[in-house]
Amino acid sequence: MAIQKWSENITVVELVDDPDFTDDLPNLSEDLQQTPAEVVMNFAAVSFVNSSNVAGLLRLRKQLIKDNRRLILSGLNPHVWGVFQVTGLEKVFENTNDISTALATLQLLAEEK
Repeated sequence: MAIQKWSENITVVELVDDPDFTDDLPNLSEDLQQTPAEVVMNFAAVSFVNSSNVAGLLRLRKQLIKDNRRLILSGLNPHVWGVFQVTGLEKVFENTNDISTALATLQLLAEEK
């Protein structure tokens, strides 16, 4: 997992498959506490998610919302997207097809504030 400060207000997280995904998620929450910015999580390299991953993502989302920050998931492959749809999480998480769209969305919203 790599965390990049894309701009002053946006952090991009490049996720990878398990076991790193499961191991890195708790540390990610701590790292993002240190960086008060909107978050884009790139799932392009993730081929599956498990219940532990989903629980960690929900905790992270809750933390970010509490801090009035946004979380956008991007690049979910069809299998991972299917998990989100079956569990109803496609209505919970904001998502885009790619990082460019997520970044543009956050920039436009920042300009409106």
